[in-house]
Amino acid sequence: MHRFYTALLILCCLFMQAAFAQTSNGTIKGRVKTSDGKPAAYVSVGITHSGKGTTTDEDGNFLLTDIKPGSYTLKVSFVGLQTQEQQVNVSARERIQQDFTLTESSSQLNEVIITGGASSNKPVSLGKADIRPLDLPQSVGVIQSRVIADQQAVRLGDVVKNVSGVSLTQSRGGVAETFSARGYSIGIAGSGGSIFKNGVISNTQGFPDASTLESIEVLKGSSALLYGNVSGGVIINMVTKKPVFDWGGQVSMLFGSYGQYKPTVDVYGPISKKLAFRMIGTHEDAKSYRDVVNTNRTYINPSLLYKISDKTDVLVQVDYLKSNLVPDAGVGIPNNRITVTEVPDAPRNRFIYPAWAFNNTNQKSAFVTINHRFNDSWKLTAIGSAQHTRVNGFGVGVPTTIAANGDWNRNLSAVRSGEKDYTGQINLNGNFKTAGIQHQLLFGSDFTRIVSENNSFRYTSANGVVGTAYDKINIYEPASYYLRTDIPAVADTARTTTPQNRLGIYVQDLISVTSKFKVLAGVRWSHQKAIQTTIFNQEKQQERRGTAPDKSDHAFSPKVALIYQPVQTSSIYASYTNNFTINSGTDIYGDNLKPSIINQYELGMKNEFLNGRVTANVSVYRIQNSNFAQMALVDQNGNPNTNSNIKELNGETTSDGFEVDFNGTLSRNFYFLAGYGYNYMRYTNTTGIVGSQVEGERLINNPAHTANGSLFYTFDKGSIKGLKLGASAFYTGKRMGGNNNVVGLEGGLNNTTPNLTSYNAQFPLTGFSTVDLSAGYSLRGVSLLVKVSNIFNTMNYIVHDRYSINPIPPRMIAATVSYRF
Repeated sequence: MHRFYTALLILCCLFMQAAFAQTSNGTIKGRVKTSDGKPAAYVSVGITHSGKGTTTDEDGNFLLTDIKPGSYTLKVSFVGLQTQEQQVNVSARERIQQDFTLTESSSQLNEVIITGGASSNKPVSLGKADIRPLDLPQSVGVIQSRVIADQQAVRLGDVVKNVSGVSLTQSRGGVAETFSARGYSIGIAGSGGSIFKNGVISNTQGFPDASTLESIEVLKGSSALLYGNVSGGVIINMVTKKPVFDWGGQVSMLFGSYGQYKPTVDVYGPISKKLAFRMIGTHEDAKSYRDVVNTNRTYINPSLLYKISDKTDVLVQVDYLKSNLVPDAGVGIPNNRITVTEVPDAPRNRFIYPAWAFNNTNQKSAFVTINHRFNDSWKLTAIGSAQHTRVNGFGVGVPTTIAANGDWNRNLSAVRSGEKDYTGQINLNGNFKTAGIQHQLLFGSDFTRIVSENNSFRYTSANGVVGTAYDKINIYEPASYYLRTDIPAVADTARTTTPQNRLGIYVQDLISVTSKFKVLAGVRWSHQKAIQTTIFNQEKQQERRGTAPDKSDHAFSPKVALIYQPVQTSSIYASYTNNFTINSGTDIYGDNLKPSIINQYELGMKNEFLNGRVTANVSVYRIQNSNFAQMALVDQNGNPNTNSNIKELNGETTSDGFEVDFNGTLSRNFYFLAGYGYNYMRYTNTTGIVGSQVEGERLINNPAHTANGSLFYTFDKGSIKGLKLGASAFYTGKRMGGNNNVVGLEGGLNNTTPNLTSYNAQFPLTGFSTVDLSAGYSLRGVSLLVKVSNIFNTMNYIVHDRYSINPIPPRMIAATVSYRF
């Protein structure tokens, strides 16, 4: 580790030395303002016919470096704006100042910016390196706040379905969501490490409030080079809104079906010339289409931005979430065999859990981001964060076993858990030339510590009976059995604390061999340590160590991509990268399993048309895990293995697919999003008695087909000026729930005639489509937007967990009244 770290530091210093030595070229800097003197943020500035370009920052400033002496045309543009051009003459070692004033006011520009959120080709902060979208050899989706507001999205799952190939595959008890892309799933906990907030690991227990976000960034495929042990299919970053040095804000009230109401306040502005603030707060109270279920949530997100100097700024963001709800684990799966289309007499609203059940989540997060620009070519970013999540809940467990006639023995289940996430990362970005070749270098390191706590319990009924058994019900005929309504006593018996540490060091370079041919190459070294658990006995007030010792894993994650850009508005790339997963259990000799290395190959093409107003992207991929961990069929003596903790790395999974995105903003009044994804994720090379999985079987919770489409148009002329119309449609294809089938071996290798048996544990789910229609009207800052979701009242299910399914929401209505100032 020490030698590797030292080598990277020396390499970085050599690059910096070469960069600082290069001073013969010139620089263009300037500021773009609106007609009323306000800074114009996120406006494109570029040199025509050169491929050089950038965007203005939040203060309207831009900087173009390493420009050869000569005469150039400087162009300022944004979707929906009139393009402006200026001639500039650049001399060696000279810094040219060139400012622009747009014809639009700040309010008009803000409207254009948020409406322009339909394009997939947006820079992503999750990329760490400020790489231009057409230079990034990876499939990306960015959903801006305008789309979130127009669709009146509330949860994260409402938003990510706008990205091709990404689907909501599990809704866990109405408490959290699980997403799938390219055959791989990402869950709720920070330990899963694939859902981020402001670029750092986030626990999403209790649902993040998507309606308050600036944007949601989605990177598909492997991102292990930058983030280590993350999903091989997708990572999601939630970007919170930031302070602005201009007074403004918005207040709104959402009313919805089943008694939903949700007021939101967003206020921002300058405190001084160098200090700005933003305060966002919202509260939600709602019942549900599911009997008994209700939600009560409060979310607060204050932030401060301090500009220490022209080169350095500090951003501090804090948020607090309090979520109290009735958990809902769905309708069960009778006999764990039948298809959902055969479920008899199971109305969408039927709730089969105690009315007294509860789940309360409290979460506090803090983020500090420091940006420092050394000069025109080098920038340093440091991020620190802390998050604390507490969950307290009590009810009955997921219905793992329901008889074919609907009888279910309900057992008590409680949760009292906590998770503390601490993250620090530092990134150095540099732009320079060596031997006439342009480099865009990223060098960085990150560290994450996650400490999880979980409790075990003892349950006691009012008459003194100790145990988990509660009662028996019939999910089809609830009145056929006596339903208990009393709340048993629950007492903590033990608390298990599980710490883990993650460390990563990475370097990445985007090399422009020519203006048309580029290479991106990089590598990461990751070290992950699971520290021995501690178990505190609450009754005896004693602490002991867990049985499993510390476990350390490490892996290298390389990435290389070739990028060809025949014209400035088109990019073709081919890439190889990998990621890794940490495996639990041991091999047949009792040794810890090594991480599984998962290889990904991707071909893609990104295109921009009509001056960036329309984007059309396509990608094709293969993701292969050739050392998939599966249950060993036999032990070291050749006898049948019945211990699921004893595994071997001889399985294989293969995920093939492609994705298409076609998005655009044809004017400030009209934008659309459209996408389609296909995935074939299955077990491969598992025939015979090599492993315990079934050859060719699709993995559960992975729809083969997904599709999305949305369009919104606002009239700006005539008697209907201010009228907005919109429509959205989403499709989730058929998939399998439950557990993947397992092949068992009877007789063992020493038996001359071993028998292979398959244990069926799956149930099929049909595909479904939902359609939403929206209409609204705006006048002088006041707006009303009404949406009817699932207008055709489609009935289908989302998997809750392996043993239950949740019906999707029926036709519902939501209306939002807002005032922008």
